[in-house]
Amino acid sequence: MIRNAKFGIGQIVKHRIYPFRGVIFDVDPEFSNTDEWYESIPEKSRPHKDQPFYHLYAENDETEYVAYVSEQNLLPDDSEEPIRHPLVDEMFDFDDTGYTAKDHISH
Repeated sequence: MIRNAKFGIGQIVKHRIYPFRGVIFDVDPEFSNTDEWYESIPEKSRPHKDQPFYHLYAENDETEYVAYVSEQNLLPDDSEEPIRHPLVDEMFDFDDTGYTAKDHISH
């Protein structure tokens, strides 16, 4: 059973356990990464595959990176702080309502 995604593209979220946050730039309705990636997660904290997974432009105190996170491990981030990942400005516009995907259609 595929569930509707709880979070949307452009939404700022934070990880439930680990100290990082990010902006969502893509959503998979269920797990769509490699078996190697999945198996690298410790078994006791390995999420179920039958839930939405999110691609994030993520950051922590040290660095920026791309993360792939299960819905069960994400919470809304209400800090209203922008994300500093360098690709965010290429993909999104930021205003007081948050991030909106840029229109990449050229005329």
